[in-house]
Amino acid sequence: MSKYRMDRDWENGVVRYPDPAIEVIDDRFRQYILGNAVVERICTGMRWAEGPAWFGDGRYLMWSDIPNNRQMRWHEESGEISVFRYPSNYSNGNTRDERGRLISCEHGTRRVTRTEYDGTVTVLMDSFEGKPLNAPNDVVVHPDGHIWFTDPGYGAILHYEGNRGQLELPTNVYRLNPETGQATVLTGELDKPNGLCFSPDLSKLYVVDTGATHSDDCPRAIYVFDIVDDSRLENKRVFCDMGQGLSDGIRCDLDGNVWASAGWVGEGYDGVHIFTPDGDLIGKIHLPEVCANLCFGGVKRNRLFMAGSQSIYSLFVETQGAQMP
Repeated sequence: MSKYRMDRDWENGVVRYPDPAIEVIDDRFRQYILGNAVVERICTGMRWAEGPAWFGDGRYLMWSDIPNNRQMRWHEESGEISVFRYPSNYSNGNTRDERGRLISCEHGTRRVTRTEYDGTVTVLMDSFEGKPLNAPNDVVVHPDGHIWFTDPGYGAILHYEGNRGQLELPTNVYRLNPETGQATVLTGELDKPNGLCFSPDLSKLYVVDTGATHSDDCPRAIYVFDIVDDSRLENKRVFCDMGQGLSDGIRCDLDGNVWASAGWVGEGYDGVHIFTPDGDLIGKIHLPEVCANLCFGGVKRNRLFMAGSQSIYSLFVETQGAQMP
């Protein structure tokens, strides 16, 4: 039996400190662990939870429940859970722009949208060079206001998470100017570009490729690129190999560590893997289900929110998420 077996009573159980779900692989991880903080399940009942985004001004977390075609919300103060938007056009990744507006990747409509202050939705991009996008997946906003997003097409492969249809474009990573609508391809080198995040100093972009079949020559990897002039990518290289499993969503903390969702292997693997800026695996947070995505939030940005397959989890840590934008 795995030391990290997650057989606790998530609704009513008490976990003895320190939480055995938090695994130290390298002593460099210890500085980020709080001995009296445990993994908490905030809610459950989704079909495939994705795209968590923190709203500090409202003290709530919102996320996508893709197959249920809705976005959900959890209020930190009250613990209340409610539907944020239905239908959501099978939205996946979410983030906020430099003015606090919600940016969403919609599978069903193959577009990137912005929710305005009055609740209306503005379509920022739904095609490139006259062809419909595949199905935008995950998104980040640069402090200069440009929107960087991946377009692997998962939402067009099956009806379950969107609308099945033909892919007419390569699986690109894009950079979009939301004011002019002008978009450029950052890279088309990845099979299925998925989660992405900036390094804290904005010198690097990390991108997950979830399309590869693992081998020594073709790892299931998180890649890293150098960012040139805030607008171009160079020097693609493997940041880390996820082995027999997959990552999906990723985030950096202020020290440049990469916190990567992990899954599709099982007990002892699924959850969150933490890597140093050099790509060394230093720790794991074990969950009882596949983790799809994550973000930092809370009043001090020191609360890690994890979107498991059917549940949302959280853990207070002794670091903060790199603040973007």
